[in-house]
Amino acid sequence: MDYTKIREKMEKSKSVYIEKLSEIRAGRANPAILNKIKIDYYGTPTPINQVAGVSVPEARLIVIQPWDVSILKEIEKAILTSDIGINPNNDGKVIRLAFPELTEERRKDLVKDIKKMAEEAKIAIRAIRRDGLEDAKSQQKEGNMTEDELKQAENEIQKLTDKSVEEIDKILENKEKEVMSV
Repeated sequence: MDYTKIREKMEKSKSVYIEKLSEIRAGRANPAILNKIKIDYYGTPTPINQVAGVSVPEARLIVIQPWDVSILKEIEKAILTSDIGINPNNDGKVIRLAFPELTEERRKDLVKDIKKMAEEAKIAIRAIRRDGLEDAKSQQKEGNMTEDELKQAENEIQKLTDKSVEEIDKILENKEKEVMSV
C-alpha cells in the first residue's frame, strides 16, 4: 500500500494549522496578519503585500509603504474593515500598525483559540487516518491485500497519525509559550 497520499494530506492539515497560527495576533507584530486582507486595486482584489512594502521595524509595529501613494486610503479602509482589531495610523506616505500590549485575560483567550485550532487539526488528521484504514480494508476485501498486509497498513497509518498529532502538539506548545511570555 502507498502511504504518500495519506502523508501528504496529514502534512497539508498541519500546514493549514501553522498558517492559521501565523494570523493570530500574539502581541508581536507579524506581517502574516495582513495575508487575508485584500484591497481593490484597479478592479482586482489584491493582497496588501503585492501593492506595498511591509516591514517590521520594531517588535510591536508594522509599517506599510505602498508603491503607489494613491492607494493609501484603500489600504487604510481595508485594514479598518478587517477583523484584526488594530487602527491604522496614516501619515500620508506610510501606514503604521501599532500592536498594543496584551492583557493577561486576552492571552488566555488566545491560548484557548490556539488549542481549539490544534484540536481541529487533530480531528482532520484522524479523519485522514479513518479514510486510509477504510481504503486498506476495502482493498483486503477485494483480495488485493492479505490479512498480514492489512495489519501492517493499519500499523503504518497509525504511526503516521501519531507522528502528525505529536508535531501539532509541539507547535501548540511553542505557540502557547510565545503568547504567554510576550
